[in-house]
Amino acid sequence: MITKAIEKAFRRREEKQWEKTYWAIDLHETVIEPNWKVGSIPRNFYPMAKESLQMISMRPDIVTIMYTCSNPHEIKQYQEFFESHEIRFDYVNENPEVTNSGFGFYDHKPYFNVLFEDKAGFDAEEDWKDVYEYLISQEYKKDLFK
Repeated sequence: MITKAIEKAFRRREEKQWEKTYWAIDLHETVIEPNWKVGSIPRNFYPMAKESLQMISMRPDIVTIMYTCSNPHEIKQYQEFFESHEIRFDYVNENPEVTNSGFGFYDHKPYFNVLFEDKAGFDAEEDWKDVYEYLISQEYKKDLFK
């Protein structure tokens, strides 16, 4: 369940005294319903995805990574689309904030703490509701003040 990954990321951040957590977020079949049309990006959010991503975007301690196989011209369209809905993505398919070190090599794999990805088991029809409920919960809000 994705909320367990979120809770774990916040626990680890607190234990290690990190300033940020990193969330990689796939688009198709995760945030937006695909339309499979060349030349027209899909624009229909899954239920509660938009609202959840807006709340996530407001947190300065969460870095969001658009994790997509979209073509470069589509990525630009997606960035504009999400910005128009007050959804922030800090990076696309990379995380330059976490570089190679003694405990990891990140030249070809972006570092993240939480992964929203349909191919990894995220169910957009169901899981966004759980994410939204967690985001409005007291447990999540209390984490804002740590």
